[in-house]
Amino acid sequence: MSSLSKQNSIVADMSLAPGGHLKIDWVRQHMPVLNRVREQFEAEQPFKGLKVSITLHLEAKTAYLAKVVQAGGAEVTITGSNPLSTQDDVCAALVEDGITVFAKYNPTPEEFKALNIKALESKPDLIIDDGGDFATLLHSERPDLMVNIRGGAEETTTGIIRLKALQKQGVLKFPMVAVNDAYCKHLFDNRYGTGQSAWDGIIRTTNLMVAGKTVVVVGYGWCGKGVAMRAKGLGANVVVTEVDAIKAVEAHMDGFHVMPMLEAAKLGDFFITVTGNRYVIRGEHYDVMKDGAIMCNAGHFDVEVNKPELAERAAERRIVRKNIEEYQLKDGRKLYLLADGRLVNLGAADGHPAEIMDMTFALQALSLKYVNDSYREIGVKVENVPYELDEQVARYKLESMGLGIDRLTPEQVAYLDSWNLND
Repeated sequence: MSSLSKQNSIVADMSLAPGGHLKIDWVRQHMPVLNRVREQFEAEQPFKGLKVSITLHLEAKTAYLAKVVQAGGAEVTITGSNPLSTQDDVCAALVEDGITVFAKYNPTPEEFKALNIKALESKPDLIIDDGGDFATLLHSERPDLMVNIRGGAEETTTGIIRLKALQKQGVLKFPMVAVNDAYCKHLFDNRYGTGQSAWDGIIRTTNLMVAGKTVVVVGYGWCGKGVAMRAKGLGANVVVTEVDAIKAVEAHMDGFHVMPMLEAAKLGDFFITVTGNRYVIRGEHYDVMKDGAIMCNAGHFDVEVNKPELAERAAERRIVRKNIEEYQLKDGRKLYLLADGRLVNLGAADGHPAEIMDMTFALQALSLKYVNDSYREIGVKVENVPYELDEQVARYKLESMGLGIDRLTPEQVAYLDSWNLND
């Protein structure tokens, strides 16, 4: 254990570390792509002498990413990106492994913000951000802490929206790689990861049947596609609501019912929000929902379900099971909100499967190396993940599964490069 990391860290209980080590060791065995990146980093030491600060959902898979970055020579500091997804045993294990941790499960909003700021007070050279939380703090409240930042990588759709807003306003101060927009991220993590883990959280928490129920999926981006696909596989009748006409047509052609939210609100047994936007379920929807309707969110922030308007309509509130709050309305109907409207897949479960995060976190690690190697050439902007890195991760994944693919012959390459079909 690094005495410095232990001395500087703020965690709930160091005695929990053995359980955290077991969790991290379990995911390590199921993350072959990230293991391969670790071997590369151990040999090349791309972050030697640099400080890296990370904010992500602080559970075992994230912990292993932090250890891979550390293996590349970095001095790593980490905090949690969501109050309910932090696992205290994992935090303690990371401290024993020499990583400085500022995180604990379910802090107050004031504590949560303070812990995020503590993670930036090392004045890092590189950051890994989630939801744009670090970037927002640095640009709005603590610009003094960004003096050394070369750049970083962003995990989520929400974060990229915030970063592009900063860029559009001309106030972004350093380059950020949009990891969420990489093919391997949105095709696999957002679709298969969110699709499985959101339902993991719902089913673990409610212990209720899905088959035969009506599930309303609010938003049909990559996350919404995954949630809807898994709901269909569980036997649900699936309704999709959208504001984008193209996505709505796609949902219809994928076999789902499409309608406005006010109509869907009357039908749903389960409601899952995956939009990244504010108050997509709100007062007029609560007024027509069925007694016993269950709501949850799989977007980054707890703003998609309008909690203030739900509370205003409630005559009584109580916790009926862990992560389930019952709102008894004044007319006697009962509506239920899971995980306080925060990310249900992390607040009420363990997040995406290790095999999925293997690809995403390999992209994070390689993107961090890319921005460190190229930040001067990139300039101050939101940068896409280079296709070569995306494909490299996919090839590593194929190899880990024992799968092979064809390569173009020289003749095929020449044909594709030619405009003259007689060449």
